[in-house]
Formats: sequence, structure tokens, C-alpha cells
Amino acid sequence: MPERLRLLYLPSPSHTELAFTPGWWERLNRLVQVVEWAPDVPCTSEQLAERIGEVEVLVTAWGSPRLTDDVLRAATRLRLIAHAAGSVKFMLSEEVVREHLIPRGIRVFSGNGAIALNVAEATVGMMIMGVRRWVDHALAYRERGVWRDPAIPLNGQYLLGATVGLVSCSSVAREVIRLLRPFRTRILVYDPFLPAGDARRMRIVPVDLPTLFRESHIVSVHAPLLPETVGLIRAEHLRLMRDGSVLVNTSRGRVIDTDALVEEARIGRFTAVLDVTDPEPLLPDHPLRHLPNVIILPHIAGTGYFGYHRIGEMLVKSVQATIRGLPFEGEVPLNRYEQIA
Repeated sequence: MPERLRLLYLPSPSHTELAFTPGWWERLNRLVQVVEWAPDVPCTSEQLAERIGEVEVLVTAWGSPRLTDDVLRAATRLRLIAHAAGSVKFMLSEEVVREHLIPRGIRVFSGNGAIALNVAEATVGMMIMGVRRWVDHALAYRERGVWRDPAIPLNGQYLLGATVGLVSCSSVAREVIRLLRPFRTRILVYDPFLPAGDARRMRIVPVDLPTLFRESHIVSVHAPLLPETVGLIRAEHLRLMRDGSVLVNTSRGRVIDTDALVEEARIGRFTAVLDVTDPEPLLPDHPLRHLPNVIILPHIAGTGYFGYHRIGEMLVKSVQATIRGLPFEGEVPLNRYEQIA
């Protein structure tokens, strides 16, 4: 019987409970030899470099150290980096990817796709909450005792039959598209990297940013935070939003020009539902915190048992696929590393 691969596992026990059901954790331990990093021992890049030499699979998570040039030089047997969380960019530089991972065929798994399930669910909820003005109605009744406040519209273009504009066709946006199908929406997408064949297959309409903001009843932002997307959405776009429309942001706060958002939101023409802001959290006196048409949530769109537990399932399958030399869901496209979130 061939010797099982050696897997060095860096996440804490609490993260294991978050990302794995007991069944998938047991399956991982049957599949490979799991060596867990002692939770009372700090894990640094230097310490990792000393222990990674005999490891074929490295599992990381939020809080794991950067995988430096020294770490990768020491990782002579490494075949897979499996990240039991979202973005890998905080721990893998483009130089390390280019100089070590790609030439040596080291593959990378990310749980981004699993977390995207939670974010997509939250996004659709925010859309419905925003267009139906539930927060306004609830507060009017709770704080002022007003039943059906005449100042709040009781009818309107809600999600059913709406035109929804998605900024970027990211993994989250693709899940949003799937969830929107029963609502009979017309979906516009701005994404310069979206292949025409993908747009036809998903039955979405590629448009430029001004068209998206001008025609949409709901605009939802899903762009990754890259140098090219900082301040992507500016005052000129926000001014095009329809009266009574909704802006949702579950990506990163810096994708929207915050000063422009403050100025346009002050007019009160649209509702903004923000799970992310710039900075985060906002200071107590920040004007966005006090505008009645701005709903701010504490960056919680990605949470949820379903998506978190899917991380563990996908991670185990990525290890299985690596052993067999097969493709797997959640593999990071290292040849396009500069474009991912």
C-alpha cells in the first residue's frame, strides 16, 4: 500500500469546526497523514520554513503566515497549498507564484467559491430589503408608532421583473445570477474580462458602466479589489442611478469612491446597502453612518454554516484530485493571478 501524503495543517481547532463537518474532517484524516500545528505555538514564516521540507500538502487559513521565498525554497516536496478560507493574496506574492508555484507545478486551492455561496445569498437578501424599504417601515413602526408611513412608498419596482446590474462577473456574481433566475430579472453585467460565450450561456447582457447604472433598478458591486478597481465607481456613475433604485456593495469598500457616495447619497434619490465600507469600520462621525437611506452592515455577507462547511468538502476533494492528477473545483488560476481578488 503506498504511503499516504503528509499534510501540514496550520488552522486552529476553532477554524476546523467552522470549515469542516465531522464527516469531512474524518475523511481528510483517512486520506492523508495530517500533522496539526500546535495551537499554543506561534506560526511564523521562519518556523514554517523549518518544518515544511517533508510536506506534500499545506493547509492554511485566515491568520496563516506569508509563504515567503524561503518557505517555498524549503518546501521541496510541496504539491498543493489548500487555503481553507477566501483570498490567498495576503500570503502569496506574485513573485512567489511566478518564481516557485508555476514553474514547479504547485497547485493552489481556495475556499472563495464556497464563501461565495453565502455572499450571494446575502446579496439577494440585501436587494430585496433595499427595494422594499423594510428597514424604513420597521423603524417607522418601532420608533414612531407609524403604521404604513405615507412618506415611505408602499408600492414600487421590487426584485421581481427588475433590471439588475452586476459590476463584475466574479464567482459571487455568478452565484447571484443563478439565484436571481426565479425572479425573472433582466441582468446587465459590466466585466471587461467576461468571454462572450459565457455571457450567452448565462443569458446576461454585457454593457459598459454608464449603461449599467442608467438602466438598472438595482446595482450590485462584485468587483475584486485591484489597483485598477480602486475608485472604479465614481460620482459620474452614481448620478446616473434611477430615482428609487438600490446600490448594494458586498465586495470591497474602496471599489466605490466614498466621497462621491456621500455626496450622491445625501440627495436621497437611492438607497445604499453596504456590507463593506472605506474605511472599515467607519468612524462614529462619518456622514454615511447618519444618512437615513444608507444601511451599513458589519461585513457579514460571507458568514453562514452552509458555505463555511462547503470549504472543508471542497478542500478534501482538492487533495483527492491532487493525488490523482485531476482538476478540482476551487483551483486558483495562477496564470491570471494578478486579476483575482
